[in-house]
Amino acid sequence: MSDNSRPSEAEHWARRQLGWPKANFQPASADASFRNYYRIARAEQSFIVMDAPPERESLDAFIEVAGRLTQAGLHVPRIQAEDRQRGFLLLEDLGTRPFHQVLDDHCADALFSDAMQALIRMQLHAASTGLPAYDAGRLLQELALFPDWFLTHHWQIEPTETELDDWDLLCATLIRWALDQAQVFCHRDYMPRNLMWSDPNPGIIDFQDAVVGPISYDPVSLFRDAFISWPQTRVDAWLEDYRRQGIKAGLPLPESTELWRRTCDFMGVQRHLKVIGIFARIRYRDGKAQYLEDVPRFFAYLDFAIARNPELAPLGDLLMAWKKRRKIGP
Repeated sequence: MSDNSRPSEAEHWARRQLGWPKANFQPASADASFRNYYRIARAEQSFIVMDAPPERESLDAFIEVAGRLTQAGLHVPRIQAEDRQRGFLLLEDLGTRPFHQVLDDHCADALFSDAMQALIRMQLHAASTGLPAYDAGRLLQELALFPDWFLTHHWQIEPTETELDDWDLLCATLIRWALDQAQVFCHRDYMPRNLMWSDPNPGIIDFQDAVVGPISYDPVSLFRDAFISWPQTRVDAWLEDYRRQGIKAGLPLPESTELWRRTCDFMGVQRHLKVIGIFARIRYRDGKAQYLEDVPRFFAYLDFAIARNPELAPLGDLLMAWKKRRKIGP
């Protein structure tokens, strides 16, 4: 089956599953991966069709993690039908309002409060046994995306041997901070784009890459987002609120506000460098250029973390040197 024929195949499959010979079928959202989503609707009913080409994306992890989250009492889309061989899922429709499209100064506290409560429940109650470990090898592989894709393909520069040595030392520091904290169920992309404003709130999607990972990773992803920025003082306050609520609920979080703040800064730097590399890979490997438009947001996050954590000064020096040699921006 060619990629061009998949939307039609997905539509016919969904119609057969539902017994709907006639229905409206249209794209629901795109994905940075090879997955595509469609909404099939008739009268007042609608469902989401996930199309995951089996040679590129497996449905197994999505189905398995959905079960874990459902057992933990979290709101994830119910699976109505599946065809793993062809890569199709028919899912409950959680609506058309992802957090990143509705968040503003007036509703942010309320929405993020719901997201924090769901996250704490996930970290406490979602079964993590058997999930991949977010170990040193995986963390280092992600960090390598920055020089391999962003520096080489986008800025079109080749780091010197000295710069690579400094980069290796920086990576070791970031990995140490990641592994020295409690390891829990980690959604791995718990950000406003993957939270739906629904009842109960939030609906959680895009969880198939879950791992056992650092306890700070998901809260950092939530508040230092790829597509929307908040004043750093407000972000710090939300992260502190999460820490206090998490400790009260029984999560193994630091008693020190300062240690937690630094932990989140270092975890954020690892994620920001990874995402910059991913956005470059999506642009130059997959031909999706729009993601690079958000790269300046991540450099702003990096600049802030560097400014208040002396151990990150070598990263600031590296970025300054590389920016001077870049062939194109940002």
